[in-house]
Amino acid sequence: MSPWTPQPAGLQEILQTIHESTTTSATVQRSITEKLNHFTRAPEYIAYLAYILSNLTQEEERIRTIAGYLLKNNARLILSATPDVAEFVKAAVLTAFNDNAIMIRNAASQDIVAFLGILEPRNWPECLQHLVLALDSTDLDRQEAAFNALEKACEDYPRKMDVEINGTRPLDFMIPKFLTLSEHPSAKMRAHAVACLSYFVPINCQSLFVHIDAFIACLFKRASDEDPSVRRHVCQALVLLLAARPEKLMPEMSNVAQYMLYSTKDKNENVALEACEFWLTFAEDQELAPYLLPLLDQVGPTLLDCMIYGDDDLLWLEGDVEDNAAVPDKETDIKPRHYGGKTHGFERDETTGEEPSEAPKQRIGSYGQELLDSDDEDDYDLDDDDFADEMTTEWNLRKCAAAALDVLAVRFSGDLLRVLLGPLKDKLWSPDWLQRESGILALGAMAEGCIEAIEPHLPTLIPYLINTLNDPKPLVRSITCWTLGRYASWCTQPKSEEHKNQYFIPTMEGLLRMVLDNNKRVQEAGCSAFATLEEDAGSELAPYLEPVLRNLVVAFDKYQHKNMLILYDAVGTLADAVGRALQNPGYVDILMPPLTNRWAKLKDDDEDLIPLLECLASVTIAMGPAFLPHAGPVFERCNNIIHSSLLQYQQYQQNPDLDEPDKAFLVVALDLLSGLIQGLTMSLEPLIASSNPNLLSLLTVCLKHPQAPVRQSAYALVGDLAMGCFVLLRPAMPGIMQELILQLDPEPKFEFVSASNNAAWSVGEVALRYGRDDPEFQQWVQPLIARLIPILLHPKAPRSLHENAAVSIGRIGLMHPTLVAPHLHEFAQAWCQALYEIRDNEEKDSAFRGLCTLVQTNPGGMAKSLLWFCNSIIRWNQPSPELNSMFQTLLQGFKQHDEAAWAAQIAAFPPAIQERLATRYGV
Repeated sequence: MSPWTPQPAGLQEILQTIHESTTTSATVQRSITEKLNHFTRAPEYIAYLAYILSNLTQEEERIRTIAGYLLKNNARLILSATPDVAEFVKAAVLTAFNDNAIMIRNAASQDIVAFLGILEPRNWPECLQHLVLALDSTDLDRQEAAFNALEKACEDYPRKMDVEINGTRPLDFMIPKFLTLSEHPSAKMRAHAVACLSYFVPINCQSLFVHIDAFIACLFKRASDEDPSVRRHVCQALVLLLAARPEKLMPEMSNVAQYMLYSTKDKNENVALEACEFWLTFAEDQELAPYLLPLLDQVGPTLLDCMIYGDDDLLWLEGDVEDNAAVPDKETDIKPRHYGGKTHGFERDETTGEEPSEAPKQRIGSYGQELLDSDDEDDYDLDDDDFADEMTTEWNLRKCAAAALDVLAVRFSGDLLRVLLGPLKDKLWSPDWLQRESGILALGAMAEGCIEAIEPHLPTLIPYLINTLNDPKPLVRSITCWTLGRYASWCTQPKSEEHKNQYFIPTMEGLLRMVLDNNKRVQEAGCSAFATLEEDAGSELAPYLEPVLRNLVVAFDKYQHKNMLILYDAVGTLADAVGRALQNPGYVDILMPPLTNRWAKLKDDDEDLIPLLECLASVTIAMGPAFLPHAGPVFERCNNIIHSSLLQYQQYQQNPDLDEPDKAFLVVALDLLSGLIQGLTMSLEPLIASSNPNLLSLLTVCLKHPQAPVRQSAYALVGDLAMGCFVLLRPAMPGIMQELILQLDPEPKFEFVSASNNAAWSVGEVALRYGRDDPEFQQWVQPLIARLIPILLHPKAPRSLHENAAVSIGRIGLMHPTLVAPHLHEFAQAWCQALYEIRDNEEKDSAFRGLCTLVQTNPGGMAKSLLWFCNSIIRWNQPSPELNSMFQTLLQGFKQHDEAAWAAQIAAFPPAIQERLATRYGV
């Protein structure tokens, strides 16, 4: 194979483009980006970049370095490269790794890490060998550069490093080498050594664990290292060991705990943060609770002290700027929002520890690991402003301590409060605002876990917090909003008129005042906490709607860009909370002008339209018929957005070089139409009938969309149309049903679950609307049942999918019992298991009436599942009279058919089921 050589013209073109990329003009940058994307189609592109990096020593270092970064970003192209290109690139980056210039070495180091990860060490052993041999170099710079690359590789892909190559495991040689190098005179080398060793703990690497005692001895030795980065990696290693092999630390736990307490107070925040992670990990493991309990007296107060803002935090936050409400936001302040669409799920009677089917709305948090989205932290064009803004949301000691306190509160509740009551009081009543602020954060962090223990103190604490909303410091007011939000569920309990007047109304009024604060951070925290209060208060807010709406409407004129997004969320949540109380014409007149005003200002492709449409979807459902005067323009715009989004996607499919269009516009437009249909039902008939292009034709295309969230919202719209405007939906059903049947998958990919859920739910709604034994629907019964039963029986299908499938089988059975009843024996037990915990509601009622109809048609189908059937019957609190009578008839029928067999079966049931059957149904 002859070695690869560059063509002068190709080299010149790429070099020219890299030179042009250093300009600051936005238009030039755009065309450069297009050009660079175009180059990626050239099979030899990465070889040219490697050539510029390693061979063009006459070029300035900056240009060669940019080539190195481009090479890293396009490293995956090596998988499709010809052998001569791949060999050249691999050799070139190793050459550049030895360059005299540090910028070039750094760029080459990142390229090596990228290529080694993509090719995997077993397919490029000479690179691994090159790096390991360089650890023995007499040149400290070379040693450190090699170790730096190895550390990144061990961190990014430890499993790929833990392999056998040509009969030997490189780690069997590397781990003892790292242990030796942990004694190196250079602190950087010692830090790399401890870091590399620690990354193999979570993957249970045997090459490390045969040396586990030597590794732990090395950690204890390095624990008092004078260099903070070494100590930081020691703390990190102990955290990873605690998570993966706690039994190895338990014999030394008193020493480890004292060291970690000491390190949590380290003057170097990076060391303190790693040490603080230890307590978070410790608290999260329930089995370790007995070892942690005796340490609470020390750990609790230590964490409390870590929650005070540091000087650096205050610099980033510019928290003392009082009135900044009129200062426009920088675009970098606004984090991207991910809009998911609505999912159909059921509420269960008791908490079973499972995740809800829909993620809770994200609101402002005082702690939470908000990291940079990009894993490319060494981007070379990150300007200082960007850096400053990113720093405000990074994971830090304060957030870690608050998160650890949160988990400790859940684990130890009253025990933790007993330890912290004294120190907490000192902080809350301290004259130093920083101390007070940290105490209020701690109070909020403990809310979830310690609520029962804190409850007796809340009659004192809630008025204290409401009063603190008057504090002159914006950071104190904002954290107080957050903490009040954490106790909103207690404040909103309908205990008594006195409770309402003392806690609920003052909290509501206080937070509304903060919504209109003159400081943007306080507005954000106030608006977010108020949205939490709305969720908890629900219909209790209805009597106060006028003042609430008047405050929120003022915020529409006052807010800058970022907080406007939170305001939309608060308005949408309010509509969900109070429901039809919003139909009052007076409320419509207050709320609609600012919303229509915003609506008119935003173009169809403005991203701010997305949260506004999301908010309007809730508002339309709540306002119902009162929304009709505004429905025309809203409907038409949604239809246009769906049409243009589908056209854009079609263009993208025909030309993949285009950027993939944002699906969020399509999703929210579908969801807003769902809201309109739920709120206005057949009043929309003229709009749907005259829609151009026709809404139902567009909907059928959305059901085939490659992106799952679009299909998810489209199936929700099918179900809502069936419930609200079935006569209009019916003509389109043959095309819709063809897609719907295909969407019903027993083991959907994770990202398809919600789309399958909505498809399974919507088919039940459609079946009910067609009516009993409808000849058109009959043709689909067998194909649907053939898909729904395997979903119900599949052990790995998500619970929400089991539930939706069971309800739809019941509803199809209610309408077509003769076609479904022969299959009853296949699914009877799984059906009862899927639905017995669901709260009573109309959907469950119609599904159970369907099941009873199937049992009447084919009693033998239930014979082997009688215990489950009886259990699901007695779990009902208030079945409808019709359903209750069906239960009565069936149970009496089973008993009369063969009294002796019935008595024998019943005798084997758990006593609670026997008792309820006897009490309720006399059987």
